[in-house]
Amino acid sequence: MQPGATKGASFSRSISGLIFRLVALAVIDAFGLWLIYQMYADGIYLFAGILGAVTLLINVIFLYEPLYPLRWMAPGFALMILMALYPVLFTVYTAFTNYSDGHILSKQQAIDRLSQDQFLPEGGRTFNWLGYQSEDGEYLLWLSNEAGESFVARAEEPLVPAAEVDVGELDEDGVPLTVEGYRRMETREVVPIIEQLGRLRFGEPPSTIQIRSLREAATLEQRYVYDEELDAMIDRQNDIIYYANEETGFFTSEQGNNLSPGYQVTIGADNFRRLFTSPALSGPLIRIFIWTFVFAGLTVLTTFALGLLVALVFNTPDLIGRKLIRSLLIIPYTIPSVISVLMWRGLMNERLGVINNLLRDSIGVAPPWLSDPIWVKVAIIIVNLWLGYPYMMLICSGALQAIPDDMYEAARVDGANAWQRFQNITLPLLLVSVGPILISSFTFNFNNFNVIYLFNQGGPPIAGTPTPAGHSDILISYTYRLAFAGGRGADYAFAAAITVIIFVILVIVTLFNFRFTRVWEEVSENV
Repeated sequence: MQPGATKGASFSRSISGLIFRLVALAVIDAFGLWLIYQMYADGIYLFAGILGAVTLLINVIFLYEPLYPLRWMAPGFALMILMALYPVLFTVYTAFTNYSDGHILSKQQAIDRLSQDQFLPEGGRTFNWLGYQSEDGEYLLWLSNEAGESFVARAEEPLVPAAEVDVGELDEDGVPLTVEGYRRMETREVVPIIEQLGRLRFGEPPSTIQIRSLREAATLEQRYVYDEELDAMIDRQNDIIYYANEETGFFTSEQGNNLSPGYQVTIGADNFRRLFTSPALSGPLIRIFIWTFVFAGLTVLTTFALGLLVALVFNTPDLIGRKLIRSLLIIPYTIPSVISVLMWRGLMNERLGVINNLLRDSIGVAPPWLSDPIWVKVAIIIVNLWLGYPYMMLICSGALQAIPDDMYEAARVDGANAWQRFQNITLPLLLVSVGPILISSFTFNFNNFNVIYLFNQGGPPIAGTPTPAGHSDILISYTYRLAFAGGRGADYAFAAAITVIIFVILVIVTLFNFRFTRVWEEVSENV
């Protein structure tokens, strides 16, 4: 092939590739801009901003030649930002808002929702109605009033007197079975779709007819109208003005009445001040805070100790049945934790549990695992030990295989006994390998909601606390109680504030532990 032909083919491919790239970006940008516009119109500004940043990033990667090799990673970057970075930013943002039941919507969404409310004006008409449906799924209403007049109503069209429409066969009450090809619906057909029919507007605006019940329809009008200049909702039924209150997130009248739903507003650090200054919260918070650290620390310590012990026992190559026993010991790790925790709860039942019955028969007494503040914590540590030691056993078994045998031989020659070999060789080298895993295990158990909630729901209750709290609650389960299970509705913003605090605590603990593991690395270099 001649050089000119090769250059021409290469130029053709580059042009076609550029055109394809631009067309693909145009499609992505069009969809992204449309979605950003929808989010912005609904007042979801944070997500709109993140989505705009993602769209811009994709354009930069595909149009800026030095970054073009990253095009294969662009989907990963986009998903990481939308599914990892955005939830973190949204959680932090939520902690500084009043996001809760009654304040879930943005301001624009709350306005749209309130604008849907209808009322029956003075002089408004009411009708009895029957529904009719066409073959293509459209509806019309047969309306009759107290004066005995009948009308046919279609969506967005004026009422038509019944005498002016084509009706089919009449029933015994003189009501047609069909109207202009529409079939009359039975009550059993209307009931499942009554909400859908209630959202339809029949007749000609603005005095439209809306279904109010299975039998009644009425000429309803929009009750609340938003006045942009006043930044207020005007109640057309009572002539009351509800002004937007950016401190509470409600439209509030001069009499102090609020319209529901409210909307989200930024309230600064109020959620954090509430957590640290409210006597109702700070009372049980200190003991729960301490127990959270004890629970996570003891869980890591006991599971690591037992897992390492089992790994050392079965690290002997000539042990009979080593592989079979090792496989059986992994069973707790293969069973879903939900099932295991509920199983242990049944075994430790104070009246009917197998463990308590065995202890009573053997020593005449059994611990109150579920009702005593101390014993419930012991039980939770035991349950978590059962769940976690197989994982530590597997990790330690692999780490032990990586320690050279000649180091042990040299130690034996120097006269070191078994404990000295473990203390000065096995443990330091082992901690270098499993140190990060111990940190991640501590972090996981710091937020181990499942074990706490499934075993005893954080109980038994702490007596005399203004807010619901349990002796075995950890921070995450206490957050759940305060934010979702206190009978006051879902307080997402307050939960987010506690989540941010937990995150900061875990960052500090993790940094400290990483520093601790580097100390062990320095020790291992001298082994």
